[in-house]
Amino acid sequence: MTDNNSVILEKRGQAFWIAINRPEKRNALNAEVIAGIAKGYRDAHDDKDVRVIVLTGGRRQGVLRRRRSAEQWCCVRDGFFQAECRLRRSAATVAECYQPSIARVGGVCMAGGMGLLCMTDIAVAADHVMFGLPEVKVGVFPMQVMALLQSIAPRRLINEWALTGEPFDARTAQAAGLLNHVVPAAELDAKVDWLISRIVDKSPTAIRRGKYAMRAIASMSFDESIAYTESQIALLAMTEDAKEGLKAFAEKRKPSWPGK
Repeated sequence: MTDNNSVILEKRGQAFWIAINRPEKRNALNAEVIAGIAKGYRDAHDDKDVRVIVLTGGRRQGVLRRRRSAEQWCCVRDGFFQAECRLRRSAATVAECYQPSIARVGGVCMAGGMGLLCMTDIAVAADHVMFGLPEVKVGVFPMQVMALLQSIAPRRLINEWALTGEPFDARTAQAAGLLNHVVPAAELDAKVDWLISRIVDKSPTAIRRGKYAMRAIASMSFDESIAYTESQIALLAMTEDAKEGLKAFAEKRKPSWPGK
């Protein structure tokens, strides 16, 4: 286990956990947190034994209370600015990471936290969690978070969230496409563990190449994406994992993935 005080990095079996650890600040993002998260993704990327990344908060996850003094609001506003200025670099680091990532959301998820949520591949939240983009309440706007949200949530909803700054609940977030699963708080860890187990027994090569392909086709036209994915099918068929998968299927046994 390693940490930079604000972010705890821990390898648990084949899963690499990145936990924001600023409970006294409700896990608000700042330069140290963003740097710690980026380091976690880099460390996971460089560890060939890591098959999945889990991004989560500590006891509380979020950035905002409803009532603050003017001085406190200024601190929050500056924190939003600093965090958003670093989200672009963090997003690039996350995009280059070939392992799937899971967001485990157990508390309030606001502002920059919404951006971090959007960077992950799968997201699970407890049913009491509240979400939101409250930046307009302190005179700023969720500029870079919008860039991350636009490929996930409907534009009309993003407009409402960003322009009003009003919070919304986990079921609304799930309906908007921000979450895969919403569960009771007592079942949150079990759901995350279930997802981890469903990923680590699959082909690491297929997942790695699949994630790369999904990222590549995101900016392609339909014709371009069809042509590109057709070429990727041929390449995947030549991998050692594909050969092992077909052999294991024929022999009615679990595959032993070489990861090549």
